[in-house]
This record gives sequence, C-alpha cells and structure tokens, in this order.
Amino acid sequence: MAYPLIANVTRSGREKEPNVNAAVRVLVVDDDPLVRAGLAMVIGGSSDLTVVGEAGDGSEVAAAVDAYAPDVVLMDIRMPTLDGLAATEQLRARPDPPEVIVLTTFDADEHVLRALRAGANGFLLKHTPPAEILRAISRVAAGEPILSPTVTRQLIAHLSDIGAAARQRHATTALDQLSGREREVAIAVGRGKSNAEVANELFMSVATVKAHISRILTKLNLNNRTQIALLAHDAGLTS
Repeated sequence: MAYPLIANVTRSGREKEPNVNAAVRVLVVDDDPLVRAGLAMVIGGSSDLTVVGEAGDGSEVAAAVDAYAPDVVLMDIRMPTLDGLAATEQLRARPDPPEVIVLTTFDADEHVLRALRAGANGFLLKHTPPAEILRAISRVAAGEPILSPTVTRQLIAHLSDIGAAARQRHATTALDQLSGREREVAIAVGRGKSNAEVANELFMSVATVKAHISRILTKLNLNNRTQIALLAHDAGLTS
C-alpha cells in the first residue's frame, strides 16, 4: 500500500503553485520493500530531490499520484497485480502526468522498450550507482533525455524485429507531418542530443528548440522526447 514519507503533502498537490526552487518530488514503486528502502535512502541524500511516497504495486500508483503529486515516478517493471508497463500506460494517459523512469534488472528487456513506447522517459538498472540515479531523476524532471543513442540502439538490437516494418511505416508517416525544421529537431533528439546540443547543431536558441519539441509532441500526440527518439529510430533516421 502507498504511504507518504513527508507530512506536508496534500491531495491537491497537483494544483500546487509552481516553485522553481522546490525539490523534485519522487514516488518510488516497487514490490520489494528493500529496493524501495534503498532508493529512498539514496534519494534522501540529495538536497534537490525528495521521496514523497512509495507504492508496492502498479495497482496503487494512480492513488499514490493523486495523493502525493510526484514530479517523477520510479517504476518497477515486474509487479504481482499490475505491472509497471500497464501502470505507465495508465499514468501517461492522464492529464498532466508525472514523468516515469522504469526500473529493471536487465537492460535488454522487451518490457523496457514497451514501457518507453508507452511514454516512460527512460530506464535505470537496479544496480545503477547512486550518483547516476540522482542525475537521471534530475535530468528527466528537467525534460532532458537519459537514454544515450548507444543504449537505445543496443536495447532495440537485442529485441525481436517482429513488427519492425510496420513500426517503420508508422514512424515515417508520423514524421512526414512535421515541418523541415521540426524533422531536423526530431532526428537530433533521436540521436540523444540535449536541448543545448540541438541548438548548437541547428544554429537556433534553446528556447526555439524547446518550442519545436513542444510542437512535435502536440502534432504527433506524444508524451515526451523519448517517444520522439523512438520514432526517429523506427524510421531509420538516426544512424
């Protein structure tokens, strides 16, 4: 069952006034209490992040998000009642959803790729060093990618090619809806570039890059830049 780790969380937290100086609010979802405790300890050591709650199963996530208003959810893939994939799909279908980082034991995992396609922003191995976990949460909260092009290619290469042709057709059709400049930004995102790197490569401001990404998400009905990257990969435009 989900429970709060700090006392001043209100159920209307999703409507709280934005505070750029506030710590990033994290919800930890894993059916193993030891994993949850370990992650809470790691995150608790950062002044920029705070664990606002925990959940032991995907079936508890929706209520936990309503109660604790996290910015980022660390989501285990395999849980007994409702797995992390289904929970991620449900979360990303909500208005103003939190960002999702998938937790997994194996990097070449079909469930991970499915979760990314469902709207997760990235994934972390459970044995990832603490400093990298903190860095990944902060990057996702800031709208930056945590998947390098190498990791993405390795993940896709290790998995089945079933449906690859259909995905390529879908991706090509989707990207054809973009303007030339939006397409360039999408390809750069697919190559794992940060906003600053895209701006430098395409000779535009970071604000312009962000505006293009926002338009791409709206046009293609996507949740985040990871899904943009996967579309670019599926279309064969990132090699």
